[in-house]
Amino acid sequence: MNKFCVAALCAASVAGSSLGAIRITEWMYNGAGGTNREFFEITNVGGPAVDLTGWSFDDNSRTPGSLSLSSLGTLAAGESAIVCEQASATFRTAWSLGAAVKILGSSTQNLGRADEINIYDAGNNLVDRLTYDDQTLGGHRTQGISDNIKFSKLGLNDSSSGVASVAGDSWGSITSASGDVGNPGTYADVPAPGALALAGLGAILARRKR
Repeated sequence: MNKFCVAALCAASVAGSSLGAIRITEWMYNGAGGTNREFFEITNVGGPAVDLTGWSFDDNSRTPGSLSLSSLGTLAAGESAIVCEQASATFRTAWSLGAAVKILGSSTQNLGRADEINIYDAGNNLVDRLTYDDQTLGGHRTQGISDNIKFSKLGLNDSSSGVASVAGDSWGSITSASGDVGNPGTYADVPAPGALALAGLGAILARRKR
C-alpha cells in the first residue's frame, strides 16, 4: 500500500470519528400555499448509535444551543429524526408516520426561503451545515416539495445538488394530507458499511480546496 493510500485511510478514519455520523438529509422550508409546515431531517448514516443529549440546532444566526435536540434521544444506525414547526402530533398525522419515528415539533427556529440549518454536538461543535437559497445558490425552491441530499453530497453544504421529492420516487416520497411532497422519517440512500469514512474524507478535501 503506498503512502497516499495509508494517509487517505487514516484521514478517512479520523473523518468518521471527528465529523460524526449525524447528517442533514432532507429539508423543506415551507409548505405548499405558503403555510408554515417546514421541516428538516437528520439521519445517523454511520455505524454506532449517537446520543443527541446536549445537541442543538440553529438557523443562520449560527448560535449553538438555540434549539435543543436532546428530546430526540439516541439515533441508531440508519435512523432518522425530524425537526418541524408544527406540533409533533400534527406533523405525524399529516405524513402518516408511525409512533417509532422521532419528531421534535413546535420549533421556534423557523426557516426562510434563504436560510441555514446548523447542527451542533454536545460540545457546541458544528457537526453539519446546510446553506440554501434557490435564488442565489441554485437548486430547487423547497416550498411544498422537499429536497433530499445524496449520500455522496452529505456534509459538503451543497444545497444546489439536492434531489426534489416526487410522490412514488426511489426516496419513498408521498403526498402529505396537507398537499406537501416529501419522505420525512426515513433516508433511502444509506450506504454500505465503510462508505461514511470515505465521504468524510471527501468533505475534508473539499473544505481544504475552499
